[in-house]
Amino acid sequence: MKRTIFFILLFTACSIIAQEKITTNKAIINFEASVPFFEEIKAVNNSVMIILDPKTSTLLCTVVMRDFRFRLDLMEEHFNENYIESNRYPKAVFKGKIAKFDLKDMDEIEKEYIIKGKLTIRGKSKDILVKALLKKVNGGIQIKSDFPISISDFDIEIPNRIASKIAKTVNTELNGVIGNDEKILLTLK
Repeated sequence: MKRTIFFILLFTACSIIAQEKITTNKAIINFEASVPFFEEIKAVNNSVMIILDPKTSTLLCTVVMRDFRFRLDLMEEHFNENYIESNRYPKAVFKGKIAKFDLKDMDEIEKEYIIKGKLTIRGKSKDILVKALLKKVNGGIQIKSDFPISISDFDIEIPNRIASKIAKTVNTELNGVIGNDEKILLTLK
């Protein structure tokens, strides 16, 4: 009997240890860099990896740049070859720490947190500070956040003849559920 209880406790402890990080690889990022009166510039990426480590309060988001899909093939080609240079810089990464985050304090009521981290695009890194709303939902953590991304911070050069047709700042909206393979929605506007 003691041996059975010991094994049950051992397997329970192992399963708790194995669940230290909450992940998904089914995140979605939509982004928009449109300006009024010109053609809409939007794209979607359906295979984004998000990892939340509650023990260290670390949030990691990895995006394969070539996985963005645009309405027009030519926009996608320009995005990958001219602006992002996806062959040289295949991924964008955000790694940040959620201030005062404790998984035990999470419940169904949204709480505002500050995420301080580093966003890396095209090999250039920028420290950013982001406000986020977090709450517990069906087996996961929901996150909502808004923040701007300036294309000049990442040395993205836009030719003068089309510079007025592309936003200089991309407003980013993050919405998602991390855990239990729920979809995460990240929207860049």
